[in-house]
Amino acid sequence: MNRTDHYIVISSDCHAGASHSTYREYLDPKYLEDFDAWRARYKNPYKDLGDQRRLRNWDNEMRNAAQESDGVVGEVVFPNTVPPFFPSFVLFAQPPRPEEYEHRLAGIRAHNRWLVDWCGEYAARRAGVGQIFLNDVDDAIADVKWIKEHGLRGGILLPNIAPDVKWVKPLYDPYYDPLWKVCEDLEVPVNLHSGTGNPDYGKYPISMLLYINEVAFYTQRPLVQLILSGVFERFPRLRFVITELGCAWIPELLRRLDLTLEQIRSTGETGEIKYLDESLPPRSATEYFHQNCWVGASIPGPADVEARHAIGIDRFMWGSDYPHDEGTHPHTREHLRRRFHDVDPAEVAMMLGTNAAKLYDFDLAALQPLADRVGPTVEEVATPVEGEDRTPIKGLSSDMDAAAL
Repeated sequence: MNRTDHYIVISSDCHAGASHSTYREYLDPKYLEDFDAWRARYKNPYKDLGDQRRLRNWDNEMRNAAQESDGVVGEVVFPNTVPPFFPSFVLFAQPPRPEEYEHRLAGIRAHNRWLVDWCGEYAARRAGVGQIFLNDVDDAIADVKWIKEHGLRGGILLPNIAPDVKWVKPLYDPYYDPLWKVCEDLEVPVNLHSGTGNPDYGKYPISMLLYINEVAFYTQRPLVQLILSGVFERFPRLRFVITELGCAWIPELLRRLDLTLEQIRSTGETGEIKYLDESLPPRSATEYFHQNCWVGASIPGPADVEARHAIGIDRFMWGSDYPHDEGTHPHTREHLRRRFHDVDPAEVAMMLGTNAAKLYDFDLAALQPLADRVGPTVEEVATPVEGEDRTPIKGLSSDMDAAAL
C-alpha cells in the first residue's frame, strides 16, 4: 500500500437502539396496551443517559459525524437500548422465563424491525445484528430466516446461557442442531458478545464487582462448549464470532483444550474420570477455532495485537465499541496509531476493514469514496504517538452505557 492510501475502517463492535417511544411504533399492535402499562412502570436505571448522549444510539447526524471524525466508515451494530418488556439492558438480561417469553420475544422482534429500517438509511455503512431467543428452536429458526431475508448482514446475537438458567437448554445440547444448520446454510454469522452468560449474583453490594471480575470467564464458555460438544465438527461452515473480549487469551485456552483432548484420547481418562470415545471431537480445539471462528477485538491492547497471527490474521477484526463512553471515540485515530504504527500496512488493512467486510458482506467499493475523504492514511497510522494514552482502559462497564429510553 502507498503511504497516501486511506484505510477502509470498519468497526466490528458498535451499538445502537431506539427509544421506547420509537419501539412502540414497531411493536405488534396486539401488545400495545401491555407495552403502555409496562412503560408506565419502567424506571431507567441509567440516569447518566438522561442527557443528549442518548441520541448517539439512533441520531444519524450525530452518529455519522462522530464516526467520520474518527475515520470509521462502516460498523457492525449490536443492540444497546432496552427493548419492550425487558427487565434491563439487553446484554445483562437473562433469557426470558416461560411466563415472560411471549412478551420478550415481541420486544426483540420490534427491535429487529426498527434495526432493518435504521440500517437501511445508510445500508452500505451498517451491518445490523439481529436478536433471537433460544427458548424455542422453531421460533429461533424463524427469526434467523427473517433476519437474513431482511438484510441484517451482521447476523444474530447468540444468547449466552448462564449456568443457573435451567429453563433454557445449554448451548451444547443437540436440540440446537437445526438452528446451527440454518445459520450455516444461510451463511448467517453467529455473534457472541461480552457481558453475557453470568449467573444472577443477587442484590448485594459486591454483585457488580463479582460480575466484572468473572464475566470474561462466562463469556468464554460458549466457545469451549461448541468445540467440545462437536458443533463445529458437525457444522464446519458455521461462522462464530467472539466480540469485545479481546483475543490474547485465546491461544492459551486452545493450548489447554488441546492438551486435555490429547490426554483423554491417549488414556481414556483424567484421574478417576473415564470417557467414551464418542464423547470426544475428532480434531483439536485449535483446528476448530481456525475453521469456524472470528474475533471482534474491541479496543485491542498490545497483547491482542501481538496475538494476531496465532488467532489468524484473517480472523482478527478491530472494533471501537462506539458509542460507549469507554470506547475509542473521540481518540480513535490516536488509538490506531498506538496499536498499529509498527504493523505491516497490509495486515493493518485486513484487521481494520477487509476481514469484517468479507465476513459481514460490506461493499468495499461503495465505502472507498467515503474512506478517501475521512479515513486515516497509511502514513498517519504509521506515525507513533508520544505522551499519555487517552484511550480508556478496556473493561466491561461500557455495557452499562445502555439507554433505557
